[in-house]
Amino acid sequence: MPGQQTRQWILSNPPKADPVLEGSDPTFSLQNTTLPTLGSDQVLVKTLYISNDPAQRGWIQLGVDPERLYVPPVQKGDVMRAFAVAEVVESNADSLKKGQLVIGSLGWTEYAVVGAKEVRPVQADESAGMRPTHFLGSLGATGLTAYYGLVDVAQATADDVVVVSGAAGATGNMVVQIAKHLVGCKRVIGIAGGEKKCKWVESLGADVCVDYKSPTFKEDLKKATEGFVDVYFDNVGGEILELMLARIKKHGRVAACGSISTYNSDGGNGIRNWFEIIANRIQVRGFIVIDAFESGKAGPFIQTLVQGVKDGKIKIGPESETLVPTSFEDVPKTWTMLFSGGNTGKLITELKA
Repeated sequence: MPGQQTRQWILSNPPKADPVLEGSDPTFSLQNTTLPTLGSDQVLVKTLYISNDPAQRGWIQLGVDPERLYVPPVQKGDVMRAFAVAEVVESNADSLKKGQLVIGSLGWTEYAVVGAKEVRPVQADESAGMRPTHFLGSLGATGLTAYYGLVDVAQATADDVVVVSGAAGATGNMVVQIAKHLVGCKRVIGIAGGEKKCKWVESLGADVCVDYKSPTFKEDLKKATEGFVDVYFDNVGGEILELMLARIKKHGRVAACGSISTYNSDGGNGIRNWFEIIANRIQVRGFIVIDAFESGKAGPFIQTLVQGVKDGKIKIGPESETLVPTSFEDVPKTWTMLFSGGNTGKLITELKA
């Protein structure tokens, strides 16, 4: 039996700055290929939803030192790496049946042949409002990142004042909710771009959300953090991180999760007020969600989030994810919405039939 034909997006020119989607030397190229026939304990899956994550940008950076990256970089000529939800269309595995939904690192591909152990079933519960796509975001690695970073890395408590940047993003909105409704932090401050996003962040439980697009942002941030704060959950890096280092109490903690404002920057990303860390004995700890899996804490943490949804403490409604119906030809274009603030909550590519 011949293998399945599929289209795939390949990394053709690793970028140094902004990814290039058009022209003679695009970052990605579309190719057709024939997949191998199914082997023992393998399945053929059809991709339905693709996760879009800022971390993917670091995986394709030109000249990145593999020894300094937490996962192997995507190599030139390889299928672009991404997590996805897919449907099993053929199975040679007893553990997975035709029609079952699974999640795994499948990449930007319409179809894939994978081992049964490379994917896991999606435990969606529509009656509880838990869609398959939520396991790419709020109830998957994204939600786990938020919980692990706030509770385990920053060690936030009910006595803390917490600031979250990128608060309307996939990770940030979960941090806000976990801080307010699960940890019970006494004050939660969000930072987001635009009045609409800020109102949504406040509806999730933030005591106030500061609009970084406002001309009075610096003054507003200073007012919101009067008395200084205990914990800063950083998703953006750059200028906002610099500002926040001056708003953290002595012996405060920073959970360094992301730096999306600098990912496409061609040049130095140095912090100009590093002395704040020294003078105020601020603890800055970087982390990757892989750490939660390696420590054995991932399962219990995700179950805590699932229970939070069932108890009504964590909201994962339509606002918590941005599903973009996308033709396969436009998969890279949807991904780049991450870097222009084009999403609220988790950005997910929904492949058109």
